[in-house]
Amino acid sequence: MYSADVKIDPSGEMMSNMRLMNSHSINRRRFLQGMGVVLALPWLESSMMAAPARTKRLVCFGNHLGFYPPAFFPKTSGADYISSPTLKHIEKHRRDFTVFSNLDDGANGGHAGVHAFLSGGIRKEMAAGFPEKNITIDQVAAEHVGSTTRFPSITAGIDGGTNMVWTRSGVSVPPINNPAQLFRALFVDQDNASRAEQREVLLHRSSVLDALRESVKTLNGKLDAADRDKLDQYLTSVRDVERRLQMSREWLDKPKPKSPIKAIGQAERQHIEEMPLLCDLLALALQTDSTRVATFEVPISFRTSELSVGSYHGLSHHGKGEDRLAQLQVVEKYWMEQFGLFLDRLKETKVFDDTLVVLGSGMSDGSRHSNRDLPVLLAGGGVKHGGHFICPAEGSKRVPLSNLWLSTLQWFGCERDRFGKSTGTFSPMQL
Repeated sequence: MYSADVKIDPSGEMMSNMRLMNSHSINRRRFLQGMGVVLALPWLESSMMAAPARTKRLVCFGNHLGFYPPAFFPKTSGADYISSPTLKHIEKHRRDFTVFSNLDDGANGGHAGVHAFLSGGIRKEMAAGFPEKNITIDQVAAEHVGSTTRFPSITAGIDGGTNMVWTRSGVSVPPINNPAQLFRALFVDQDNASRAEQREVLLHRSSVLDALRESVKTLNGKLDAADRDKLDQYLTSVRDVERRLQMSREWLDKPKPKSPIKAIGQAERQHIEEMPLLCDLLALALQTDSTRVATFEVPISFRTSELSVGSYHGLSHHGKGEDRLAQLQVVEKYWMEQFGLFLDRLKETKVFDDTLVVLGSGMSDGSRHSNRDLPVLLAGGGVKHGGHFICPAEGSKRVPLSNLWLSTLQWFGCERDRFGKSTGTFSPMQL
């Protein structure tokens, strides 16, 4: 059968490279079927091609230890799959998400490979052969948003997170793990004295960066190729700092939105029990347009008396023991229930159809430290979802996860034709 390349354009529309310039005036599906082409990704097709530009949002949820594969992946493909034990906890949303099988970017390294989930490659790989190092999709989207919102992106999570978010200059962004701190950032205005102090700090940092730029000019002509490469990496970091400083100045004197909820007091701990509150705050951040890009991450280990289980990390090394697997399912049930509640919040606030939500991990099975066949789920975004999409498992036919991330960025409005280890947009071979 003939194969066509299928991709998402920035409006969410699935397009084919076979299409003529004026093909918008004909029935695309009938045309392609007439050419012998079967559309493998009907869920990506949007009926909103002629609609005005929408405010796009991107949210990424990730944990360090993945999900127990036999309980996560459905046994059959398509929209009418039988829900798996893990996915049944978000069953009410099944028509609004797609789960993917057999996706990864070929990363290895166990725990070290987890960092590649949203970037397409672990730090060493990206630094060696990719100009953007290991920048993650959320940070590419944040650069696209720029200073349009107060916060180009918000990274939240439990404890120290899992190094899921990386900037263009190869720097890990730690999560905000305190709900009270996030609430203040979103809704509490600084007093005049604090703003004046912050303005002075920004001015001082800018003068330091100016001095560094002048020093670099004198050095550049005296360095060999290796040192010039290191200097270029350093300048990339400086430019990233300058961009963030400029955004801070633009929003310093603008009032913050009024909070729809009561003020949150200082938390005494930052554990998994605070996931509901942090997720609610992220939903409010999207609702008030304080940001359009957010991430939430769960670390390698935590303990919780409320869930009556041991260490998350310890449970991941279950060895298929029934008792440990049962306790691990308690954790994953809680995880998915909170994710489902987050989707509820987006629907209640009428931003769900303009928000693409990613859930997954850079590790597929914590017990085996495997980075292959990752758990990946995409929800919302105003696209037509297809339930369970099984990508080719054979080595020569495998589709890089980066292809899905590239299509996600194009949906968001980023004009680019490559991301991470992508070989194109998300377009598995048609059979």
